[in-house]
Amino acid sequence: MSKKWYTLILIVSTVVGLMFFGCSKKSTNNKPNKSPSWTTYSTSNSGLASDSVHAIAIDSSGNKWFGTFGTYNSGVSKFDGTNWTTHNHSNSGLANDDVLAIAIDASGNKWFGTWGGGVSRFDGTNWTTYNTFNSGLGSNYVWTIGIDASGNKWFGTYSGVSKFDGTHWTTYNTSNSGLTSNYVWTIAIDTSGNKWFGFRANVGVSEFDGTHWTTYNTSNSALTDNWIAVITIDALGNKWFGTLYGGVSKFDDTNWTTYNTSNSGLASNYVMAIAIDASGNKWFGTTGGVSKFDGTNWTTYTTSNSGLAHYYVSAVAIDASSNKWFGTWGGGVSKFHE
Repeated sequence: MSKKWYTLILIVSTVVGLMFFGCSKKSTNNKPNKSPSWTTYSTSNSGLASDSVHAIAIDSSGNKWFGTFGTYNSGVSKFDGTNWTTHNHSNSGLANDDVLAIAIDASGNKWFGTWGGGVSRFDGTNWTTYNTFNSGLGSNYVWTIGIDASGNKWFGTYSGVSKFDGTHWTTYNTSNSGLTSNYVWTIAIDTSGNKWFGFRANVGVSEFDGTHWTTYNTSNSALTDNWIAVITIDALGNKWFGTLYGGVSKFDDTNWTTYNTSNSGLASNYVMAIAIDASGNKWFGTTGGVSKFDGTNWTTYTTSNSGLAHYYVSAVAIDASSNKWFGTWGGGVSKFHE
């Protein structure tokens, strides 16, 4: 799939998502009553490679890694709190400058999923790239990466899910498994080792326990929407599904609860990212800003009432100091300290 076609899909999805933004909200505090500290990093005031940030990961040393997209020599920008370092195809072994996913394994290796170049692994010195030509990776378009408790890497691609144990590759697709679509957009792994896959397709969610597959969709469950952009699992094992058009569905393995712009303070029904802080608060990155949910009350941060750099929030990460980092689609990165 070409970058041009990908960009068209993204723009159309954003416009549709924005059609749902602005509905009435309940239990909402749209004007934060604290004096928070906001800092924005962009290409104009920092070493960030591009103002479109699709992925954020934080390593054990507290370094932030930003996967960027859309400009020549974008790639991955590392920020240690003072200095910036960018890795791209021109100055490193990164396979492609459009980085959609970042994961960090137990050994500290960084894994970068790219748009068209496969996966690049960086150990701090050396680069290794896995693609469809030299490995069993299902596709060179890698949207998401999950790492299980055994250290296996799971790559969500546009041709199914590829598992890599360090030596062998196994790909699951609609032809050889219960995967409901080959367009895998998000992966989450629960404490029981079950893998949860969401798709850029109107098919719902697939759960895989290593043997059996289970599908949840709007026809057989209370899932709010079949287009799943992000899945996050909280400390209690609840699954949170951020959808393209229906808001967020929470699933406790028995009951479903949906939050949207009609029944809650969620900023937009287009939910791109979810992160959970140490207090259990959920942070939802949407096309209408960021919404925080403490289990009862909602607080929304937008470009109008806060220092958020852009309304379209595509990535959320939380560091050890409880700073929230919001990657945006066009505004760079905003750091928020409550």
